[in-house]
Amino acid sequence: MILKKLTAAVSALAMSASVLAYVPTGTEGNVAAADSKYNYAEALQKSMFFYEVQQAGKLPDWNYVTWRADSMVNEDGEETDVCKGGWFDAGDHFKFTLTNAYSASVLAWGYLEYKDAVDKQGLGEVYRNNVQWGLDYLMQCDRGNKIIGTIGDFKGGSTDHNIWCSAEVYLRKHHLNGGDWDRPYDEIADSTTMALSAAALAEGYLMFKDSQPDKAKAYLDQAKTYFKTADTIRKNENGAMADMYKPSSWVDDCMYAAIWLYRATGDQSYMDKVKSDYLPKFPLEDQSTDRKFTWGLCWDDTSQAAALLYAQETGDKEWVDHVSHHLDYWIDGYHNKKIDYTPDGMAWLFSWGSARHVSATAWLAQLASDTIFKDDSAHAKKYNDWAKGQMDYIFGDNGLKMSYVLGMGDNQPSAFHHRTASGIHDDHWNELGQETGGAEGWQTEYAHTLYGALVGGPDQSGKYVNQVSKYEYSEVAIDYNAGYTAALCALVDDYGGTTDPSFPPTETPKWAEWEIAATLNGSGDSYTEIKAWAMNHTAWPARVAKDIEYRYYFDISEALEKGLSAKDITVEGKSQQYKQGEQGYATVSGPYKYEGDASGNIYYALIKFEDGRAIQPTGQSEHRDEVQFRVSIPDAIDGQSTKGAWDPTNDWSYKGGISKDTDLKKANSLNKNMTMYVDGKLVWGTEPDGTEPEPYTVPGKEPVSSTTTTTTSTTTTSTTTTTVTTSTTSTVDDILWGDTNCDGTVELADAILIMQSLANPDKYGVGGSFEKPLTEKGRLNGDVDPDVKGLTSNDALAIQEYLLHIIDALPKK
Repeated sequence: MILKKLTAAVSALAMSASVLAYVPTGTEGNVAAADSKYNYAEALQKSMFFYEVQQAGKLPDWNYVTWRADSMVNEDGEETDVCKGGWFDAGDHFKFTLTNAYSASVLAWGYLEYKDAVDKQGLGEVYRNNVQWGLDYLMQCDRGNKIIGTIGDFKGGSTDHNIWCSAEVYLRKHHLNGGDWDRPYDEIADSTTMALSAAALAEGYLMFKDSQPDKAKAYLDQAKTYFKTADTIRKNENGAMADMYKPSSWVDDCMYAAIWLYRATGDQSYMDKVKSDYLPKFPLEDQSTDRKFTWGLCWDDTSQAAALLYAQETGDKEWVDHVSHHLDYWIDGYHNKKIDYTPDGMAWLFSWGSARHVSATAWLAQLASDTIFKDDSAHAKKYNDWAKGQMDYIFGDNGLKMSYVLGMGDNQPSAFHHRTASGIHDDHWNELGQETGGAEGWQTEYAHTLYGALVGGPDQSGKYVNQVSKYEYSEVAIDYNAGYTAALCALVDDYGGTTDPSFPPTETPKWAEWEIAATLNGSGDSYTEIKAWAMNHTAWPARVAKDIEYRYYFDISEALEKGLSAKDITVEGKSQQYKQGEQGYATVSGPYKYEGDASGNIYYALIKFEDGRAIQPTGQSEHRDEVQFRVSIPDAIDGQSTKGAWDPTNDWSYKGGISKDTDLKKANSLNKNMTMYVDGKLVWGTEPDGTEPEPYTVPGKEPVSSTTTTTTSTTTTSTTTTTVTTSTTSTVDDILWGDTNCDGTVELADAILIMQSLANPDKYGVGGSFEKPLTEKGRLNGDVDPDVKGLTSNDALAIQEYLLHIIDALPKK
């Protein structure tokens, strides 16, 4: 991440080719300025990824988080939440209109103020898409004099907080607990939630009035409606969110919304209302007539944001000074009040989400520097320098030398509070991010890197407790990232940066997603009885399947030698976890001859689930389905004992590790000689003839061809080199080396097009659907690495090395 090390900047291009949703060709950004230690453009890019991770419901086509899939859908694939879409609040599955509105508003604000800088980085489209996802959710929440407050299991057992599973299978757990597929919700008469929704939608109008005028008008109309209701009822009602979010005042939020509506409409009545109704009610310091200048911008306090907006619109010195007082309080103190600082230099407001608070105030400081203090060089420099310093603290300029942003930097928290990113299948999460899983061997490794998420941050002593259960440190949330993202927009405007053209990287599973474990339940001279678990540990993405079956292979050579035949063998089910008629019930049948064996003596028992969707990665009992079955011969035939005709020790599956001393919960019970099939495809184990599962590809995504996976000690993410070969003839005189897009110049866009064509050849490759895809000529121009024939990520790397003057000429020598 530190751009002074040019090799690190170059190596980013050599990461795995994946879906390049974030950097359209021709809109790449600048190399970071020399005085910028951190790559703010990359951080902004990854923050967008975090918001896509948080998307609820049916995912849009532009979501490229390969390990996410549709959520909150029933077994018919229908989204069942009363309001569709929106963002999950944090590492759980609640949706709060309050935090959706606050986050959408602050995100939109960052883009509106620094649109050109964001667009220059090629992030404009993905940024607008993510804001619009939040706005479209807010459009659905109107209930007349009320608004949807919370969607989620806030009643009874609270599945959202008490159960740890991925979003994609959450609703199945809800259905298991409650019998229905519809999550509860409430309606609240809350001015804060309505006002913040109004502000966000008014900003949405400003963002989309030129590109999507009809939708923008709908946003504005709804913003007016929300504001009118908020201003009419003038009260706070928290409803189901009271234990988590409890707004304390509506005045600041209505003032904030009114100014945004004034900006969107030019209607003076909104500013008149601010002056007549809200300024006189502006909160005061305790036991003082001073307007409140302490605390900071967050979902519960938009007073300082409203003050800055008012100062921007009016230029009123009294309010410009007020903003200065607030920022001084955060920096060096005002009126004998000063925020606390950690020993290593972070302005520290509160124990829960300290990094969230300081980054939101950094956003206000940067914006104030660039607007109301732009002609006051001393104040502008003071506030801008402080904001940058605090943001750099978050990225690693701290006593722990740790980045509080996941997926950024070499040292970051290993434990963070996020269910879907964890890939937990058995509802046991306490050991996540720790060095050991204890005596039981519980899961310690996260399935996924939660790129771009801002964790809570340090305590007042500068200490960070790296435990999932310490939520004040390890929580991530959409409101945490809101002010942080807006601040990044300003930093990108000041310092530039480079987005990563190969982001997000391709993930491959870190563990087997489908497994069979088996133990010996009993045995005798004429039988073998097996107890087995079929297990679903999917996380790429978490999912269920209806068609699941597995096989137990056995060799009948000794039976044949004693004069028996396959007809004398009985395969029968004993006890099992589910009853007939329930999902998860299995039929046990056989014997079936295995056609892959030349001797013809290998047969198998087939255990087939009538509906395997009951095997779901949502808990300690649900992630596996237990079936006990027996394979046997008669004790005697025609009065003659069959003793010696049954010997399991030469059976393929028995040799996979069947033992009476094995516990199904232990890793040594896993049996790779029992094969498992999902939707007719081999997913676990090895057949007797050596047939193994094919390499895994993420469902719904195009597989990447010719991949080689390598790992290093500094990252948990695999890097992939993808090769596309071709046979094209041309003369050297025709070639402009490096000019992949054939526009007559060699630039970063050429490297980006290479990576795009590798990751998504149907769109960006030769003949692809993109407006300006790769051409045969461009493919030849871009083949600048002589060590590998055809385009690879090494060619993109060489082009960037050339642009950074690390090499003098192309092709690379």
